[in-house]
Amino acid sequence: MSPAYAVVIPTLVRDTLADCLAAVAAATGPKPVEIVLVDDRPDPGPDPAPLEHPLSVLGELRGRTTVVASGGRGPAAARNTGWHRVAAPWVAFLDDDVQVGPHWCEQLVQDLADATPDTGGVQGVIAVPLPGERRPTDWERGTAGLARARWITADMAYRADALKQVGGFDERFRRAFREDADIALRILDAGWRIRQGRRTTRHPVRPADRWVSLRAQRGNADDALMRYLHGPDWWHKAAAPRGRLRTHLTVTSAGAAACVLALAGRRRAAAAAALGWAAGTAEFAWTRIAPGPRTRDEVTTMLATSTLIPPAATWHWLSGLRRHRNAPAWREVV
Repeated sequence: MSPAYAVVIPTLVRDTLADCLAAVAAATGPKPVEIVLVDDRPDPGPDPAPLEHPLSVLGELRGRTTVVASGGRGPAAARNTGWHRVAAPWVAFLDDDVQVGPHWCEQLVQDLADATPDTGGVQGVIAVPLPGERRPTDWERGTAGLARARWITADMAYRADALKQVGGFDERFRRAFREDADIALRILDAGWRIRQGRRTTRHPVRPADRWVSLRAQRGNADDALMRYLHGPDWWHKAAAPRGRLRTHLTVTSAGAAACVLALAGRRRAAAAAALGWAAGTAEFAWTRIAPGPRTRDEVTTMLATSTLIPPAATWHWLSGLRRHRNAPAWREVV
């Protein structure tokens, strides 16, 4: 018999939700025994109209679909709300901005059937379509990185027993960032395996304004929490890129030193520090501009955000270290 599975989708009821649900409904193969759609808007209000169209595309799966609210506490809490509502032995998590492949249900069931008893999770293959007529923007390149990310919950199936053993997702992760790596590391530490499946899911690049990369720096606070939970070498454990945090700290320190030295009347020292800040900022901006389309709008965005990102990253990193300073290693919590 085919392994039974449920699908859990946290959502803010974005325009992408209808396409996500339509792709699941159209995929060939054994259908999920249930779908839990977790409305994570802080206050969706009493009018359910915004969900009427997305749900209408489910066809016969509409009768297997439950909508629950999670109170706007973030995707980790929303996924916990969802998987606690299902009875299936496997839970397939999808993001509301992905589109599963035409044979996804069939391929997922095969992935689960191939799983050994010690396999706690099976990851899907993520494909990010990029424009072919020009170089991708900084935002598009960042989204394309999801195709290389390990354990990404855009399409990840977990055994319900593994989720129960580690207590589910850590709800201190309020953004869609690092909560997937955290639960994967805990499941691996608990003795389970996580393997790569063969099913494919498409993750389009959603529209974004020019400040999206600046807002993304909030994730540095989550990196600080990961450090407390999994140790300073968590980057290596999760095979996650280190990013430029150390450089951002150095550039921000140079800028702050230039201001302090100028106020103290030490002009030469201030000029040297300012030169270091300018060189670091210019290098960062060019690193982002060079592989891109180099249009006026893209260059302007890169120059503006490359100036603001280092202090923003520093602020969020230090804030995370302070906010989570009493967080014990995860084994002490479970």
